[in-house]
Amino acid sequence: MLKIGEIIQTLKGIVETKIDIVKLEVQEEFLGIVSRLVLLLFMCAVFLLVLLFFSFSLAFYLSQYTQSPYMGFLLVGLMYLAFLGFLYYTRYSKTIQRNVQDGLKIFILNARKVKRKEDEPGA
Repeated sequence: MLKIGEIIQTLKGIVETKIDIVKLEVQEEFLGIVSRLVLLLFMCAVFLLVLLFFSFSLAFYLSQYTQSPYMGFLLVGLMYLAFLGFLYYTRYSKTIQRNVQDGLKIFILNARKVKRKEDEPGA
């Protein structure tokens, strides 16, 4: 017959193993979220650089078109000011807030669901 001490040791081993598995899953999920946030940060930085260079290109083109060295930059600045006004006016829009929140949730938090679908047999 099994001794009670051996049963207790076996149960302790099972519980410790389960705790280690949960720790590893939490670490994996946390690192996945952090890596997606870093990726999002790099994407935003590259997007800002692209926007900057396109803005300069448009400003120089408009400067040549208007034959005024400052008018192109003024027009691009006014365009951004109008866009800022639009964003300020719609800052409390529930639709825009919901769309941004849903997009961030999908990008940052739902990669685990996508990973599980890829792991399924036949996928």
